[in-house]
Amino acid sequence: MKYDVLLFDLDDTLFDFSETEKYALNNTFHAYGMPNGIKDYRASYKKISSGLWNDLENGLVTLTDLKIERFKRLFLQYKLTLNPEDFSQTYIENLGKQAHIFDGAQQMLKNLSSYRLVILTNGFQDVQHARIALSSLKHTFEAIITSEESGYQKPQSEFFEYAFNKLQLSNKQNVLMIGDSLTSDIQGGNNFGIDTCWFNPHKKENTTTIKPTFEISNYNELEQIVKRVPAE
Repeated sequence: MKYDVLLFDLDDTLFDFSETEKYALNNTFHAYGMPNGIKDYRASYKKISSGLWNDLENGLVTLTDLKIERFKRLFLQYKLTLNPEDFSQTYIENLGKQAHIFDGAQQMLKNLSSYRLVILTNGFQDVQHARIALSSLKHTFEAIITSEESGYQKPQSEFFEYAFNKLQLSNKQNVLMIGDSLTSDIQGGNNFGIDTCWFNPHKKENTTTIKPTFEISNYNELEQIVKRVPAE
């Protein structure tokens, strides 16, 4: 058996973050008396937030800055007289109340339960722990390691170094990083010198220079790779 430690990204790899975001935003806007808020502002918010997460990966902003800056920019764009700090806190609390697991993820993890299963996520520590605790995956993972906890984020090698130290790992050849983001999960794993598996269910074209060790479009393919069963 080549791999005995499987490092999983969480959002858009095991959990449907789009659904989580939708519910959390909707509930937050409702809490501020804006029932049409998600319809009016979600598209702009997603564009702003996506840009800031890219900046986070490139070390241009911190996670603490990102948490508030995305709403600060949104409210400035639409001249909304809302407090971004307060709004952000309510949104973070609502994020932690949502757990939308992709179909097939739970069974796949059950089938791989003999391996060491770990979460490596750039998300907020309290939010990610709360979401997993709410889900049927709450007893699945040996550890849930967040960028907020480590002080680094994918694709920084320091994040992976932190995880290896916490998990008391030394052999990189026995570890596989699985995630949906080429620039975060795959680039991070490549930078650190471990094998990577790009979860690409929508079969997007890879237009980057980032090369994963494996590419899959469903969880069955991951099981075949890990267990070394050739695809038919």
